[in-house]
Amino acid sequence: MSNEPVNHDDQIADDATERTEVQWQEILSPDEFRVLRQAGTERPFTGEYWDTTTEGVYACRACGAELFASATKFDASCGWPSFYAPLAEDRVRYITDESMGMKRVEVRCAKCDSHMGHVFEGEGFNTPTDLRFCMNSLSLTMRNA
Repeated sequence: MSNEPVNHDDQIADDATERTEVQWQEILSPDEFRVLRQAGTERPFTGEYWDTTTEGVYACRACGAELFASATKFDASCGWPSFYAPLAEDRVRYITDESMGMKRVEVRCAKCDSHMGHVFEGEGFNTPTDLRFCMNSLSLTMRNA
């Protein structure tokens, strides 16, 4: 299946939090649903945006909420798009994730509660925040500047 962004603009509810999982499944591709709604992860170095340097804004692929600016994207050499900060703290929400035998912090879209990826702290990257928002390309869509 292609990882090309799907234009969901005509299908997105004004209040995405009211959409049921069945409705999301009807709108999203199976891969998008697995990542966005079931907290799946795409394989590293396979997503559309892991090495993109295009200027613009990265939005939630499910609801269109703008989440990350390309100016905060950096090369973490991890195989997923990495950012050092969201556009604003109210754009994302954080959940403790103790799956996979470790404690991590999951990042979700604050508007529609879709899974974006995880945020890691203290890895020593030369960024202003010392954070790495490790996102799935399938969770994002790019809007060029």
